[in-house]
Amino acid sequence: MCGIVGYVGNKDALPILLESLKKLEYRGYDSSGVGFLDHDAQLIVRKSKGKIRNLEELIRTQPLPFAHTGISHTRWATHGFPSDINAHPHTDSKHSIAVVHNGIIENYQELRSELSKKGCKFLSATDSEVIPQLIASFYKGDLLAAVRKTIAKLKGTFALGVISRGHPGVLIAARVGSPLIVGIGDQENFIASDVPAILDFTRRVIYLKDGQIAVLTKDRVELSAFDGKKVASSIDTVSFNVTAARKEGYPYFMLKEIHEQPNVLEQMLSLRLKNKRLILEGLGLSDDVLKRTRKVMVVACGTAYHAGLVGKYIIENLARIPVEVDTSSEFRYRNPIIDKHTLFLAVSQSGETADTLAAAREARAKGAKVIAICNVVGSSLAREADGILYTYAGQEIGVASTKAYTAQLMMFYLLALKLAHVRKSLSPKETKDLYRWLLLIPSLYREILKDMHNIQNIAEANSHFGCFLFLGRHVNFPSAMEGALKLKEISYIPAEGYAAGEMKHGPIALIDEYRAVVCINPQSHVYEKMSSNMQEIRARKGNIIAIATRGDSEVKSSADFVIEVPATPELLSPLLVALPLQMLAYFIAVKRGCDVDQPRNLAKSVTVE
Repeated sequence: MCGIVGYVGNKDALPILLESLKKLEYRGYDSSGVGFLDHDAQLIVRKSKGKIRNLEELIRTQPLPFAHTGISHTRWATHGFPSDINAHPHTDSKHSIAVVHNGIIENYQELRSELSKKGCKFLSATDSEVIPQLIASFYKGDLLAAVRKTIAKLKGTFALGVISRGHPGVLIAARVGSPLIVGIGDQENFIASDVPAILDFTRRVIYLKDGQIAVLTKDRVELSAFDGKKVASSIDTVSFNVTAARKEGYPYFMLKEIHEQPNVLEQMLSLRLKNKRLILEGLGLSDDVLKRTRKVMVVACGTAYHAGLVGKYIIENLARIPVEVDTSSEFRYRNPIIDKHTLFLAVSQSGETADTLAAAREARAKGAKVIAICNVVGSSLAREADGILYTYAGQEIGVASTKAYTAQLMMFYLLALKLAHVRKSLSPKETKDLYRWLLLIPSLYREILKDMHNIQNIAEANSHFGCFLFLGRHVNFPSAMEGALKLKEISYIPAEGYAAGEMKHGPIALIDEYRAVVCINPQSHVYEKMSSNMQEIRARKGNIIAIATRGDSEVKSSADFVIEVPATPELLSPLLVALPLQMLAYFIAVKRGCDVDQPRNLAKSVTVE
């Protein structure tokens, strides 16, 4: 949630901050703002409700002077509704200190009450405003000391950027539980929530760890722990391509990322399947540990949770190990039964999902081996796990996950094959056949993408329906849930994903001529069962969109619309049906005039509980 960028250097900070902030707008876009120290060390703040373009228009009408030091923020609202007042940066009562904050201060009401009694005047309804007020109350000429004392009073999660009128040319950053990186430039330095924000200016970064403070000037960066002890800094060089942050001719990032999926999976397979050998670099666990595994626990949120549900079918089928799947937010509070024989799989695109991070920490504390399935190199989850399986899907900017989801699915297939190998649950021929099919998946994706206009026509013909039901069976029950989530996220149409066998236990009451039902029915051992469900829907005048195997003539007799996918083994079908489900949601949302990349109330990375 929320995006932060800070700059200190010789250049004009404003254009750098605005351009960098735009690359973080997927983290939140309820409001945005900038704060600067001008050449007279005066603190100037501009902020505006809405997207960054509103802030740019405000600055155009109220120009800012040249400034060497500044902070900026794009907000996903937690405390306080989106407004100019609630936007960041926030300042103290004397307008001498400005702060941008990502996270949640859980004890802010208590702190606010204490500060109000001391005469502090609060303007916003946010939890964040207590931070500059606290810093100002502790300030005795030493900004770093005041920040440290403030941090000691805070309960919750935070990434902070702090500037002060009394310290021109100084930027202070700190983090607990929310991501923050430091960028190292030539006579300039940066802070940012994510690496892509500053890749136009530097590729040398320091990943701040929990409990660390960084003091930045234009020519140095000093790291220390919250207790004041100096910390050695490790500078990494970022290698991934900045072009991911550009649309490259596509109207939306989501459509671009849908089309990138064949290449993403092809690259994954080229790294992981070489000369008929499976290579899971980063797994970090010996074959003996994997053999002793008695249970696999998958924990994730949102789309990653749906990937985990598919993973349950895959691992149990191929490796014959029992698998539990839980949402991260529930796992944290139910005293789960795990031990040293549990393989814990934490799945997160960003690697910063607060609930998943907390779940992984609890699992390690209980003795489980933690493997992260993650897309972002150097993320918090990657650093805390025993092993890390990177999906290398590239930066995903569209809030609704597409290529990260299918990359997670592919990783589950590869990990299941590894488990099957060490446990000898598959024959060499079965393994070889699965390798062959997995290597074919990227080309099958390209075949599906060729049918884009047909899917667009079907989507537009059904975009007027006010409610959707997604049904699937067996390994495609999670696909139904993911299809419903995609539609809800970007079109705001109420949609539910169900196991088709459960339809008669309630959801069938929804069926009438005013509802659309997406039936996921490729060839499988439950094909006839699913076909019967479709007949039941048809008898109640439901409008059916079927996703079926190419050449299936039978399905056309019970569906109003058919989207075809190439034939694959049943267990691999979730990889293929994901693509038309994504495109269906995308084209419905576009037809309804929705902002596909930045749907209301959502943010890309959920870094608060």
